[in-house]
Amino acid sequence: MLRVEMLSTGDEVLHGQIVDSNSAWLANYLFEQGLPMTSRETVGDSLEALVAVLTERSHIADVLIVNGGLGPTSDDLSSLAAATACGVELIEDADWLAKMSSFFAQRGRPMAESNRKQAQIPANAEVLDNPVGTACGFTLKLNRCQMFFTPGVPSEFKVMVEQQIVPRLHKAFPALEAPLCLRLTTFGRSESDLASELDGQALPEGVVMGYRSSSPIIELKLTGPRSQEASMRKAWERVREVAGESTIFEGVGGLPARLAERLLTQNLRLAISESYTGGLLNWRMQNAGAPLAGGELLPTHGEDESLSALLERAQLLADKTGAQLALAVGGVSEDRLSLALHTPGGTRGMTIHYTAGRHGLELRQETIAMMAMDMLRRYLNDWSVVADYPWLKVLEKV
Repeated sequence: MLRVEMLSTGDEVLHGQIVDSNSAWLANYLFEQGLPMTSRETVGDSLEALVAVLTERSHIADVLIVNGGLGPTSDDLSSLAAATACGVELIEDADWLAKMSSFFAQRGRPMAESNRKQAQIPANAEVLDNPVGTACGFTLKLNRCQMFFTPGVPSEFKVMVEQQIVPRLHKAFPALEAPLCLRLTTFGRSESDLASELDGQALPEGVVMGYRSSSPIIELKLTGPRSQEASMRKAWERVREVAGESTIFEGVGGLPARLAERLLTQNLRLAISESYTGGLLNWRMQNAGAPLAGGELLPTHGEDESLSALLERAQLLADKTGAQLALAVGGVSEDRLSLALHTPGGTRGMTIHYTAGRHGLELRQETIAMMAMDMLRRYLNDWSVVADYPWLKVLEKV
């Protein structure tokens, strides 16, 4: 089995001062390319620590992708650490220096002397092109490991991985094949509830059942070799059966995009009235390209609004905007919150007892926005608009 690892560098990454989005992107991209990552590690801006970890991984990993530390400042140490670990000198690559000079000249700016540092690579390294920035990447062999050094800027990093690194890996390891991953996303049931029905299911050899909890949703995944596709799809029918009506979509993407597609296909327009969700619902649907007819944003707290009043608000909004559908989310009063959906066939809704005190406001708003979108999804599926959520107390429903 090919051992592919990643090393993220930088004090700001190590101490959580920035989110390491490059790691998540790379792990997913390599998985899809048939090069699943074996492990990830993070190290700060210390030359000693960098040299030590490069030396250590060079005896264990087949491939190591090092991210960050190729900038022009004194704390950018990846090139020096690589040269030190290999026992070679840093050399200035004349071709890359000329490319950097041209980069700045085209933008009418002088190149700072400090930028010359970005043209310095270990003497035993090969340059990796960076078509969108000034930091060249490079690759070298240390002990058993082929190492790739990349810039930390996400746009530069991703292009280098796609255009420079993965093609080299496919050429070096042509027999590797991307695994098959079947996935669906659920809302309204807990991970333990789903697992109680799915764990213990007989699976084909080499196939793994996985769960990813990212509140308020749960993703179910079946991953295995493509040679087992027929058996996997047979086992997948059981996963679909267990998930049932809680399945909000299959594959990748998101519920707002799926709803937008269906609304457009059916030539339906949607209006949205929000209180507690603070505009989140409108933002999600608008970003997905949903056909919105208008809406309103009201205070998140205020006088207690009955379910009947919210139902009337949804209907009035539909009449005002000319939309066939209108979603309304009320405010919170004494842990009571109402949701309503107006449709051509009538207006339906529910009042729930909603505390979730252990959750922050953002997660609570995400959950309620998901409930509103789930009402819309259920209507488009010709199901009862108001679902029964095991974890939620419904005080009233219409």
